[in-house]
Amino acid sequence: MTHSSRPAALQETDRTRHRRLREQGSLERADLDAILDAGFICHLGVVVEGRPLVVPTVYGRDGEQLYVHGSVASRSLAATAPVCVTVTHVDGLVLARSVFEHGVNYRSAMIHAVPRKVTDPDEKLAGLRRLTEHATPGQWDYARAPSRRELAATTLLALSLEEASVKIRSGAPEDGDGPDAALGRWAGTLPLTATWGALVPDPVLPPDITAPAHLTRREGTRHG
Repeated sequence: MTHSSRPAALQETDRTRHRRLREQGSLERADLDAILDAGFICHLGVVVEGRPLVVPTVYGRDGEQLYVHGSVASRSLAATAPVCVTVTHVDGLVLARSVFEHGVNYRSAMIHAVPRKVTDPDEKLAGLRRLTEHATPGQWDYARAPSRRELAATTLLALSLEEASVKIRSGAPEDGDGPDAALGRWAGTLPLTATWGALVPDPVLPPDITAPAHLTRREGTRHG
């Protein structure tokens, strides 16, 4: 499926159906793409030897696929059974008049898939490039490309984005028109933002080597 023919809505399945807080759920594919594009860390949930295991790892998106990678020795990347990948962005605290009504403004995506181990050398290299560029645009062409030995030591998994669930919560507390409004307590939101800091050079880096523009331009910019 090409990008232009991609459906605008997510398919609702038994695993992705919103059973609680349905008003926060979204079936818009654009919302899924925006959540994935805003981050680069996901949590990969797998079952290893009968026990649940949740692994934080970097990811990259390419059209209808999500790529995750790790060491060939990693048991979490066996790619033999269904997995669940989650990506969450916290946008702030919702501070209501009562503790019961407190909450979090957030954007989250949950992806269900059976991962496919990428074995084709060209796709593997392209997938790793996509993963690197997703986190740090411009870095793939600047840094040394992986060697054959490094590629052999790396597992790359591709996960379909066909079955995904999206939830988004934004806005003020919801108790402003209830009995607690008469308590005379402050209520509102405490936004949370993340900003990239100043680059910190490697202590052994020669002083005449300066940071490339694709890195310096991110200093002081907002993440997510």
